[in-house]
Amino acid sequence: MASINYRLSGEAKFPAQIEDCKAAIRWLRANAAQYGLDASHFGVWGSSAGGHLAALLGTSGEVKKWDAGERSDVSSRVQAVCDFFGPTDLAQFVVTPGYESHAKADSPESKLLGGAVLENKDKAAAANPITYIDKDDPPFLIMHGEKDATVSPNQSQLLHDALQKAGVNSSLHFVAGARHGGPEFNDPKIVALVAAFFDQHLRSGGTPER
Repeated sequence: MASINYRLSGEAKFPAQIEDCKAAIRWLRANAAQYGLDASHFGVWGSSAGGHLAALLGTSGEVKKWDAGERSDVSSRVQAVCDFFGPTDLAQFVVTPGYESHAKADSPESKLLGGAVLENKDKAAAANPITYIDKDDPPFLIMHGEKDATVSPNQSQLLHDALQKAGVNSSLHFVAGARHGGPEFNDPKIVALVAAFFDQHLRSGGTPER
């Protein structure tokens, strides 16, 4: 397992974040033998902003413009995605009743794009994992708290519905009583579900690298 880092919105605007994630995937794949990794079976898992980037890694395998920097000849595709309560469609998110404050220019989402979300819909679309979905995307496991007051649960529903429409293997679970993270996500049943998902798709016999 590798824990990767990326530039935050205070340091750089989108797409710097996904470029950093893809660079980390390429580095790990290029050095897989040294670290005993299976280069053909990479999975990603993130929560909140990390969930957004994990989902984007899963759907943007063919977006070569984000393979910036070294080792651009190495694939940044992943073979499984676990997304915990990540935002997806920012333009829809900020007009969802109860979440309208995210439309303000100083919201985290607006800072990511470099301006108010509804004034930068093209950038919001570019940052949306749903934009890049196709039938060749890897399997997804999506989790979201039913009472999440930070990221609307509709963000996970929109992603799941779009993946299923494209014929991608996607499973969505709303966690009862959970907010934006918290102890509910450490429940043994949730942990076991995540472990089983990665076992199924990353161990031998899982979907190989494309």
